[in-house]
Amino acid sequence: MHKRPVLLVVAHGSRDPRHAATVHALVRRVRSLRPGLRVETGFLDFNIPSVQGVLESLAAEGVRDVVALPLLLTRAFHAKADIPAVLRDAPPRLRIRQAEVLGPSPLLLSALERRLYEAGLAPADKSSTGVVLASAGSSDPEAIAVIADIAREWWHTGWCAVRPAFASACLPRTEDAVRELRELGCSTVAVAPYVLAPGFLPDRIARGAAGADVLAEVLGAAPEVARVLLERYDAARVPRLAAVGA
Repeated sequence: MHKRPVLLVVAHGSRDPRHAATVHALVRRVRSLRPGLRVETGFLDFNIPSVQGVLESLAAEGVRDVVALPLLLTRAFHAKADIPAVLRDAPPRLRIRQAEVLGPSPLLLSALERRLYEAGLAPADKSSTGVVLASAGSSDPEAIAVIADIAREWWHTGWCAVRPAFASACLPRTEDAVRELRELGCSTVAVAPYVLAPGFLPDRIARGAAGADVLAEVLGAAPEVARVLLERYDAARVPRLAAVGA
C-alpha cells in the first residue's frame, strides 16, 4: 500500500509562548480528525523544532514524501519566498510539495462566526452588528486585496457592515474601523481577529478593539481551521495532471 505523505505544518514562530501552544493545539486537532496521518510541526523562527531540522529527521528515517503546509492565511512574503527557500534546502531524497495557504475558505468564515458567537453575539444580532475583520497586515498588495474580498463576501451573509483593518504595514487600524462602524450607525460593533495564534500583532488588534462591544478570540484550534488544513493537504498530495504542452 502506498504510504501517505507526511504532513509538515510550517508555522512562523514567535517569542510569545502562546503562539507555539496554539499551533500545537491545532495540530492535535488535525491528528484527531485524521487518525493514521503523520503530522509534524516545524517553525521558521524563534521556536523549535526548525523546519530544516524536521526535514532532516524525516529524511534520516527514510521518509520520501512530504506535504509542507504553510500555516498562513494569505499568500504573502512567507508563502512566496521564505518557505520555498527553506524547502529548497531540504535533503535531496525528500519529495516535497508545498500546499496552498489556508485562506480564503468558507470554513474560515464559519470559524470567524464561531468565535464571535462564543464571545457573546447571537445569530439574531447579525443584521445590526458591524464587524471589523482585523488581520495582521502585509506589505503585499495581493494579500491586502484578499482581505478586502473576504470582508465583502462576509458582509453579503447578512452583517450590518464588515470593514477590513490591519495591525501593521497598512491602514486602516482596528480602532479606525471600529469608529467608522459606529458612525455608520451599527448598533453593535464587533472585532473578529483574522489571525491564527496569539502574539504581538493580535495584542495590537485587541488594544484597537477597546471601543468595540465584542472582541472575539483568534481562530486558533477551531475545528474549521483543522478541516481547512486537511483540505489543503489532500489537494497537494494528489498532483494535478500536467496541462498539455506545459
